[in-house]
Amino acid sequence: MVESIEGYQMTKEQKERIVMVRYHLDFIQQSITTLDEKLDKMVAPYESAITLLLTIPGVERKSAITIISEIGIDMSHFADSKRLCCWGGLTPSNNESAGKKKTVRITRAGVYLKPALVQVAHASVKSNGSPYYKDKYERISKRRDKKRAIIAIARMILTAVYNMFVTGEIWNPSDLYKIDMLHEMLNKQKDKAVKQAIKLLTAEGIIKSSDISAA
Repeated sequence: MVESIEGYQMTKEQKERIVMVRYHLDFIQQSITTLDEKLDKMVAPYESAITLLLTIPGVERKSAITIISEIGIDMSHFADSKRLCCWGGLTPSNNESAGKKKTVRITRAGVYLKPALVQVAHASVKSNGSPYYKDKYERISKRRDKKRAIIAIARMILTAVYNMFVTGEIWNPSDLYKIDMLHEMLNKQKDKAVKQAIKLLTAEGIIKSSDISAA
């Protein structure tokens, strides 16, 4: 490239144009730096929630911030995870008349949330850390097309986000053991299953809490 322009002389106008472009580039870079600093201050109170979302495969810091900025961290605004998914535009609309279903297209809500979750879904099915969503995606895409499979994964991720914010627990799906998991996470799953089983048996009167203490 240097050899191709050797001996070439720029005109005065061309030099002025280059200087203007450089000034504009410096202005844009400074604006980005300023915005990043302001963003870091704004999200400081939500660092714990961001850290929580980062346990989900495919979720990076930017996507976590986007999700929180759209839905917040207080899930009491939504009756359940299905309502949240509907609000986020990830639930197929039910357009039925005279027993005939006209369309199953997803709703148009979630202008910013839905693209962010779709991007996360694409990253999650390619994640090397956990094959959980990859396995789900491959199973769904065999029955449906790839686009619908990605939307289904995005809906699963938003459902997980809802439950994580409600319980305060890290990402740990109940069926994770069926896919693959680390030994430490496997033990957590077993402990969780045992506690749920004991709670159910105690509530049904099959066993007593004193029996558990004695054991």
